[in-house]
Amino acid sequence: MKGALSVVMLLAAAGAAGGQAPNSSFPTLRTAPPTATAVFQGGVPSGDAAGEPLALTMADAITRALEHNVGLLTSEDGLDRARGAWGNIRAGLWPEVSGSVTESRQTINLDAYGFPRPPGVPAVVGPFNTFDARLSLSTVLDFQSHDKLRAEAHNVTAARYSVKTAREIVISVAGNTYVLALAAANRVEAVNAQVATAEALLAQVMDMKQGGLVARIDVLRAEVQLATERQRATAARNESEKVKLRLAYIIGLPLGQPFMLTDPFPIATAPDPSFEEALERAFRARPDYLAALERVAAAEAARKAVADEQMPSVRINANYGTLGLTIADAHPTFAAIGGLSVPLFNSGRTGARLLQADAELRTRRTEAESLKAAIYYDLRTAYLDVEASSEQLRVASRARELAAQQLLQARDRFAAGVASNIDVVQAQEAVAASSEQYITALYNYDVAKGLITLNMGAVDDSPYRSSGRRVH
Repeated sequence: MKGALSVVMLLAAAGAAGGQAPNSSFPTLRTAPPTATAVFQGGVPSGDAAGEPLALTMADAITRALEHNVGLLTSEDGLDRARGAWGNIRAGLWPEVSGSVTESRQTINLDAYGFPRPPGVPAVVGPFNTFDARLSLSTVLDFQSHDKLRAEAHNVTAARYSVKTAREIVISVAGNTYVLALAAANRVEAVNAQVATAEALLAQVMDMKQGGLVARIDVLRAEVQLATERQRATAARNESEKVKLRLAYIIGLPLGQPFMLTDPFPIATAPDPSFEEALERAFRARPDYLAALERVAAAEAARKAVADEQMPSVRINANYGTLGLTIADAHPTFAAIGGLSVPLFNSGRTGARLLQADAELRTRRTEAESLKAAIYYDLRTAYLDVEASSEQLRVASRARELAAQQLLQARDRFAAGVASNIDVVQAQEAVAASSEQYITALYNYDVAKGLITLNMGAVDDSPYRSSGRRVH
């Protein structure tokens, strides 16, 4: 990749894993390219675990995922299979040349071959030697093979685009999981702050109880609130550790390797292009759409190959060498045979295969048109989400500030004896709710901004390397 990926692109990844955030208030997001399947949710562990925790940035996580994620490695294998199929057909267009050297010593029963034998001539003749050294050439010239080669060439190109699509999905899954881990860590910090506040309030209430300023019910209420906050802290820590385990699996960390997240929770601030510009870019750059167009071209070439079964084909066989009883008395010999094959009747097999090829071509065209429409709707949805999530983030930020002020004033009123700690408990709940809403709104805003970039197909397009292989 080109250095560290931009925040916007990383957060584009955050929205594209198709998963759900660890808190139910996070929405399930629409994705583009296609939602990551289970194969992209795992990686191949590499190396041995170190005792010291690994400092892991988002760029580091994505780089490791691009090297070890199972989905991308599988996609690369699919590209190799497509290349192999193309190479196999291309080899059939070249002449086959072989060489052979044989020497034999034999006897022949003339009666077994039906040779008339004059009186006195023995039935078995020999033994005698035969020496033959020869080069042979065989080739077939037809239209069908060239069309099949073009079809496989389009399949190879489609496979390359599929690798790029897989690369985007891997970036999406790794980036999304990293951001989810950051969100979970932020929840842990927020809840821990609430625990500290609840502990301080309990200590304050107990002091006031000893001074006879409050009733026992206020102490009980503060103890219940502290227990509630501690329960939330336990759940938040557990969720944070589970998300980190998921991230470690996706990016192929060594088993048991401890690590810590070093990036702060980012906020995407880059301006977005207009919807029309983004849509035009998507039709030009989305690798899944380009792969769909290549599969249409492959189906067209395959259909033409079937139609060309009714065209004549030419086969040429030739050989040249030396033949004799021994090497010393061998003489040059050759043979050249050319044949023309013209299909006349094949019991309707060509018509049946044309029917299949036409159906395949219609399917590929339908897929491409449907994907083109999906790109439009995905982009339109992303722009709507940016507008909505921007407003949600603004409101959540203000709500968090007001909740903090509410808690401060409630504590002052309680300390002054003009209010019970019911107001304080309610203010604590308001702070907890506003903190959760702020984290959710920040996540949604980042994701919405990133989805615009991802839907345009604007993932870093530098040459991709993984496991020693490169997409050409």
